[in-house]
Amino acid sequence: MSLVGKKVQPFRAQAYHNGEFIEVTEQDFMGKWSIVCFYPADFTFVCPTELEDLQDHYATFKELGVEVYSVSTDTHFTHKAWHDTSPAISKIEYVMIGDPSHQLSRMFDVLDEEQGLAQRGTFIIDPDGVIQAVEINADGIGRNASTLIDKIKAAQYVRNHPGEVCPAKWKEGAETLKPNLDLVGKI
Repeated sequence: MSLVGKKVQPFRAQAYHNGEFIEVTEQDFMGKWSIVCFYPADFTFVCPTELEDLQDHYATFKELGVEVYSVSTDTHFTHKAWHDTSPAISKIEYVMIGDPSHQLSRMFDVLDEEQGLAQRGTFIIDPDGVIQAVEINADGIGRNASTLIDKIKAAQYVRNHPGEVCPAKWKEGAETLKPNLDLVGKI
């Protein structure tokens, strides 16, 4: 069952962020847009390329009022060790959440139970804590953070302009649609 339109459930998790261990809860998603990016494991191959790509776009996300959270089933201690040793991961400024209990991976329905690892799931969460978009990729398919920018802009536009929707390939400033009876069959 899709999580789109559902509110993030209460949780409490430990994370690594800018040289410190912190606690993260669902309340951290409130009042701003959030991207939650699940990945299988630290010290792997595709994962650091994705997380580095998120970091490369982090300034743009911040300009859009978006906070980024990465999550794997590793501990926050492992995140620190990876951050301290990997050239790609050492650049990361966003929060790296540990989910060794699998609570978050199960809650977001991305846990591969056989492997005990999270799938490559990306979630866009609005300032009310409601999931607005979900993307899940197979383990061998890395994600491109630049595509998230257009999705965030579209989600923000729709939220700020009730009654309008963003068509396929919509870019900021482009024409939107206003669904109504007269538009049926005209597209």
